[in-house]
Amino acid sequence: MTFHPDTLPDLKGKVFIVTGGNSGIGYYTVAHLAEHGAHVYMCARSAEKATAAIANIKKAYPTANISLLQMNLMDLTSVVAATNHYLSLETTLHGLVNNAGIMATPFEITKDGHEAQWQTNYLAHWVLTERLLPLMLRTAKPLPPGSVRIVNLSSSGHLSAPKGGINFADPSLKDSGPWPRYGQSKLANILHTRTLHTTYGPGSPSARNGDGEIWVSSVHPGMVETNLAASVGSGWGIGSVLSVARKLRLMIPADKGAWTSLFCAASADMKAEQCGEYFEIFGRFGEPKWQSSAAKDGELAERLDGWTGEVMRKERWVR
Repeated sequence: MTFHPDTLPDLKGKVFIVTGGNSGIGYYTVAHLAEHGAHVYMCARSAEKATAAIANIKKAYPTANISLLQMNLMDLTSVVAATNHYLSLETTLHGLVNNAGIMATPFEITKDGHEAQWQTNYLAHWVLTERLLPLMLRTAKPLPPGSVRIVNLSSSGHLSAPKGGINFADPSLKDSGPWPRYGQSKLANILHTRTLHTTYGPGSPSARNGDGEIWVSSVHPGMVETNLAASVGSGWGIGSVLSVARKLRLMIPADKGAWTSLFCAASADMKAEQCGEYFEIFGRFGEPKWQSSAAKDGELAERLDGWTGEVMRKERWVR
């Protein structure tokens, strides 16, 4: 991997939001963006944990400008409130890193009526992104292409999505297991990226009309040693795989796990032709080596976006 966070440009004057920023990949994404001068909003459910994480980052980078944006992705009221709070504070947004997620958790329905992984990994981030897009477009309009970006954290786990990719009849997959539910949510992150790229990326109607160009990427960070990986029990199958990976030293530390996100969010070396791609830490950046056929299905991406918009508007999370 040729990219290193040290090569990031000066980010002074730029503002970023990173969900799940108090630990793991998100923590180092926040740290490196702040190290290079960005004002970073760290989204976290626990104010106490986020405050401690911010203090730790400032020990390494005393000039780091990091603000807490409290948000619980399991509660869409919290997502809307956090978005409104941000919009009351800032007039620009240069980068949104939809990083937070849960993996292979037991079946659970949130207070909003959605399966927990489906909401945390996909729906909540869709709502967050949709509500921030007008500001991001206003930010992008007078700036050169590549100045405003969105990064959706996905996973090679999208390969475990159910047949057909998305079960629109029952997105909770209540009769399935934790891995198909996880896979479906991570596939949705890739499809969301496709739709955003088509609508706002290079060559899009928005870009051609001068309404603003946004670079969008989805990222598989690799097999990263984080709390997410540590929380998966051996009984789920993947626990055994992770155990072997640790013994063979195939797991990468969380700091390095953040590098692909950082490249997509802020590197000056990213090219316009790489936008809309599914990025991996291994191989050439932007090479869609391990995407499923569903992940490359433009019609499925369009259908998912239409379905999501209809449901979220009906529930009044977006207008």
